[in-house]
Amino acid sequence: MLICYVNKAEQNYDGKTNESASLRVRALLLALSTPLSTPETRNFFSAVGQHIMRLSVAFRHACQSHSNTHRSMRAFRPQKTFVPANTGGVFSLPVRRASSSNGAGSVEPPIGLRKRREHETNSEGSEYASATRDVVQRSREELASIIKAHPTSKPTLAVIQAGDEDGMLDTNKKMAGKVGLNVMQICLPRHCVEEEVMDEVQRLNEDPAVHAVLLALPLSILSRRLLNTIKPEKDVDGLSDLNVGRMISGDLSEGFLSPVVGAVMELLARYDGPLAGKRVVLLGLEGPLKAIFQSLLEREGVEVSASQWNPDALQKQVRQADVLVAMGTGPVALPQTCFKPGMTLINCGPAVTPGAAWKRGAGFSVGVEQRVEAESWAEIGPLSAALRMQNVVKSFARWAEQQRYRPWTLRPLKLQPLSPVPSDVEISRAQVPKPIWQLAEEVGLLPQELEAYGRSKAKVGLALLARLRHQPNGKYVLVAGITPTPLGEGKSTVTIGLVQALSAHLKLNSFACLRQPSQGPTFGVKGGAAGGGYAQVIPMEEFNLHLTGDIHAITAANNLVAAAVDARILHEATQSDKALYRRLVPTINGVRRFSAIQLRRLQRLGINKSDPGALTPEEVSSFVRLDIDPAKVTWQRVIDTNDRFLRKVTIGQAPTEKGHSRQTQFDIAVASEIMAILALADGLADMKARLGRMVVGSSRSGQPVTADDLGVTGALAVLMKDAVKPTLMQSLEGTPVFVHAGPFANIAHGNSSILADRLALKLVGEEGYVVTEAGFGADIGMEKFFNVKCRASGLRPDVVVLVATVRALKMHGGGPSVTAGLPLPREYTEENLKLVSEGCSNLKKQIEIAHLFGVPVVVALNIFKTDTQAEIDLVCRVAQASGAEAAVPCHHWARGGRGSVDLARAVKEAAAWENGFRFLYSLQTPIAEKIRTIAQKVYGADDIELSPEAQAKIDYYNQQGYDTLPICMAKTHLSLSHIPDKKGVPTGFILPIRDIRASIGAGFIYPLVGTMSTMPGLPTRPCFYDVDLDPATEEISGLF
Repeated sequence: MLICYVNKAEQNYDGKTNESASLRVRALLLALSTPLSTPETRNFFSAVGQHIMRLSVAFRHACQSHSNTHRSMRAFRPQKTFVPANTGGVFSLPVRRASSSNGAGSVEPPIGLRKRREHETNSEGSEYASATRDVVQRSREELASIIKAHPTSKPTLAVIQAGDEDGMLDTNKKMAGKVGLNVMQICLPRHCVEEEVMDEVQRLNEDPAVHAVLLALPLSILSRRLLNTIKPEKDVDGLSDLNVGRMISGDLSEGFLSPVVGAVMELLARYDGPLAGKRVVLLGLEGPLKAIFQSLLEREGVEVSASQWNPDALQKQVRQADVLVAMGTGPVALPQTCFKPGMTLINCGPAVTPGAAWKRGAGFSVGVEQRVEAESWAEIGPLSAALRMQNVVKSFARWAEQQRYRPWTLRPLKLQPLSPVPSDVEISRAQVPKPIWQLAEEVGLLPQELEAYGRSKAKVGLALLARLRHQPNGKYVLVAGITPTPLGEGKSTVTIGLVQALSAHLKLNSFACLRQPSQGPTFGVKGGAAGGGYAQVIPMEEFNLHLTGDIHAITAANNLVAAAVDARILHEATQSDKALYRRLVPTINGVRRFSAIQLRRLQRLGINKSDPGALTPEEVSSFVRLDIDPAKVTWQRVIDTNDRFLRKVTIGQAPTEKGHSRQTQFDIAVASEIMAILALADGLADMKARLGRMVVGSSRSGQPVTADDLGVTGALAVLMKDAVKPTLMQSLEGTPVFVHAGPFANIAHGNSSILADRLALKLVGEEGYVVTEAGFGADIGMEKFFNVKCRASGLRPDVVVLVATVRALKMHGGGPSVTAGLPLPREYTEENLKLVSEGCSNLKKQIEIAHLFGVPVVVALNIFKTDTQAEIDLVCRVAQASGAEAAVPCHHWARGGRGSVDLARAVKEAAAWENGFRFLYSLQTPIAEKIRTIAQKVYGADDIELSPEAQAKIDYYNQQGYDTLPICMAKTHLSLSHIPDKKGVPTGFILPIRDIRASIGAGFIYPLVGTMSTMPGLPTRPCFYDVDLDPATEEISGLF
C-alpha cells in the first residue's frame, strides 16, 4: 500500500464545491481555445493558480520540517516512469500488474503494489532515490545532446528569494548542480514587496540567457499577479494561469507539468498494475486539482468519483474504491474495515501518518494492523527538485529549437484594385496592415528579436544573424534603372510589386529592402519613396515621415561632431597646455585618470603611459592639442530639410566665441558620412569603429584629425545604437519589407544597408529572394552597389532587374523637357516609336554596364496607361536583343503583385543560373586609374581630367594610406556624362575631376565631378502645399 504525502495549504480555493466534469471541460476550452483576456478566463485561472500556489509553498515548508516526519514505513521497489522526459504530448499513466503482500499475508491487489524485498533496498534508504536518479540521468543526457549542438550556451535557472535560504532552495540548487545547470540567485530583503519582485521577474523575462525562473518567496507576497508575470515559457514550476490550464487539458507540448504533481504521478506510475476499469475516489480535492487528477485518470479509463469529509457517504465510497486519493484534513476516522485488501491509498496531507489514532486536525487513521505503506515528504523534495530541473532542461531544449530556422507561415493580405487607381495615400489607408508582431512571427522572427514602434513597424535585433549563422542565404536581386528623368522610372514600385508577386502569388519567400526617404524631398518636389499605386509600403505616411527616428539620430550624431570640432578649436586657442590638460583629465573624488578613448589617443601618439601624472610637458602638449586648421575642417552640419540658404553660413559671430568665426555650410542629413557608415556597417562594433575613424579635418601640420581624436566616438555609438537595427514594415499585400539607411545616391553610394540585406537573406531561406534597390540609374547606384557595397558585405548578386518606362526612354530619345505641375507634352501621351527607338540607346548602355560585372539582367518595363502595345513590344525586343535574359511588361501599379507575376517568374529563372560576378577594378589599382576605369567603361568618357587640387588630394591620400579604398563617384544622376542636359548615351567627352574627398569611416574615396550640391532647395511650389492633417481623425492627406 502506498501513501504519497503532498500538502494543501487551504481546504478550498474559493470555499465552494464545483462539479469536476464541468470544471475539466471549462479548463480544456479555456486553455486551448479562449484568449486569456475574458473575465471568465481570468477569474477561473486565478482560482486555479491560487490553489496550485499554495501547494508549492506548502511543499517548501514540508521540506524545511522533514526531520520531524514519521519514517518507519515500508516502501516499494519502483518499476516504471510516468513523467515524460522533455517531450510534449498528452498525459499517460503506464502501470503494470504485479503482486503485493502485507503483514497479514499475500493478496492480488486491484492496483498490484509489490512490496520491496530486503535486498532491493538502495544505499540511501530512500523510496524515491531510484526515481530521482532516473530523472537526473535523463536530464543530463538530454542536456548533453543540446549542448553538443549549442556549445556556447548553457541553461540557466534564475532563483528569486526573499531572506535566507530554506530547505527547498538548497535542495533545488544541489539538484541543479547534479544535472549541470547554471543557477543565478537573486536575493531580496525578507520584507520585500511585490513590486520589487516583479521588477526582477520582468528583467529575467527579457534576459535571453535565462531559461527558467523560480520564486522562493513567502506566501504573503506570492500573488497570482506575480506568478503570472513570469513568462509561461520560463515558468518551470507550472504555476502561471496558462501553464495550469495546459496541465488540466493534458497538453505538455508547450507548458510545464508542476514538479510536485509530477512527483506524485512519477511514483504512482512506478508501482505495477493497470488502472483501466478501476475505481478511484478523490477525497477532499476541490476545483482545479480535482479536475487535473480526474482528467489524468479518466484518460486511462478509470471510474472517478469525488467525496467530501462526510462519514456516512465516505465509508460507502471507500469500500468500493480501488484507489483513494485524499487531500486536506477532516473530522472523520475511517475504520480499517473500510479498506478492501490491496487498496492503494494516496494520502496528500502532511498531518496524516499511518498507524496513528484519529484526533482533531490529524486527518484519518486506518489502524496499526492495516500496515498502510507510506512515503514521507522528506523524500518527495529531491524528486520534485529533479523534475523541476528536468523542466529547466526542457525549457532550454525549446530555446535551442527556437534558434533553428523557422519555415514561413506568411498569410498575404488580399487586394481589391480599383479602376481608376486612387491616390497612393487613399490606397494605403484602405488596406489595414497586419500587426507587426504577427508579420514577424510569420517570417520566423522570435519575439525577443522584435522591438515594436507602434502597431505597424518594429526594429529587428542583430542577434538574429548569430542565431541563423549556419542558415544558407537566399537569392540576391538588385533593382536598378535607366538614367533617371523628371518623369520617374518607378524602381521602388517595381521592387514592391516584385516581392508581392513572389510571396503573395508564387508562394516564394521574399523580402524587399528599401532606403529610408529623406524628409527634404518628401516636402520638396519629389514626394515620398514608398512605391505607388497597388505596390507600396504601408502605412505610407509612417514610411515617408519620421519612421523610427534613424535620420534624427544621424542628425544628432553628425551635429555633435560639428559642435565638438568648433569647441575644440576655440578652447585650444584660448587656453594653455596646463589648463587644457587639467580640464581634459580632471581630478574626480581625489582621483585623476584617463578615459578609455583618451588612452587610445595616447597609444596613437606613441605615449605608452596610463598615469596622468607621468606625462612630460611635451607629451602633455601633444595630447591636448589637436591643432585643427579652421580652413581645413571638412565636417559640415546637417539638417533633414531642403534649405538653400544654408548652403553657405558663417558661424561663431557671438561675442562669447571671441572672434573665432568661420564660413561653413549645411548638408542634407542623408549626405552625412554617418548615414553612409550606417549603410555599410556589418554590426554595432563595426559601426562604432567606423565612427571613430571619420576624418573631420586636418591639423596645421597636415595630419588627419578623427572623431576618436575628438573623444566623441562612444557618444556617437550611443546615439546610433538603435539606428543600426533595420525597421520591419510590410507591403500592401502583407509581405515583409526592411527599411534601413538612405545615403545620398550621388554623393555616397545610394543603397540600403548591408545589415538589412543580411538579415533578409537569412530569413528567406535558401530558396527565397531578397530584392534590394539601388539609387538613381545603373551607372550610379548599381555601379556603387557592386564596387562599394558588395566589397564591404562580401555578398554577391544573382540577378539585376533593370527598370525602364516608355516615356522616360522617349525623353532620352530627344523628347521635350517637362515641368513639374504642367501637363505632359503630347510626345509622352501619344505613340511615338521613333523617340522610343532612339531612347533605347540608354537602355542598351545600362544592360552593358550590368554585364561588365557578369550579372544577368531582366528588364522590367513599368507600364503607364498612355503606353501603346507597339511601344511596349519595341522596348522588349530591343532589351532582349541587347543581352537581357528577359524583358517583361509590369502592371503592379494598377494590379499589385498579380501584375508582376511574369516578372517574378523571369527573375526566378534568371537567378537559378550561376553567374560570373566580378569587380570592375582591383583595390590595388592607383586612385587615378580606378577613376579612369569607371569613367571610360561605365560612363563612356574618352578620358578624365584631374584638376591640380584633385591631383594634390591623390598625393595626400597615397601618403596617408587611403589609396586602396574603393571609388564612389559624385556626379549628376541625370546623365551618363557630367552634363545633366545630355540625355541618351553621350560620347566624345572628357570627365572633369575638380576635387577628391575621402569618407574614411565609410571606407571610400569620392571624386567630385563638376559642381555638386549637397543641400537641395525648395521649388516655387513645394509638395508641402498639399500636405494636411485632419485634427478630428488625425488622417494625413497630400503625401504621394
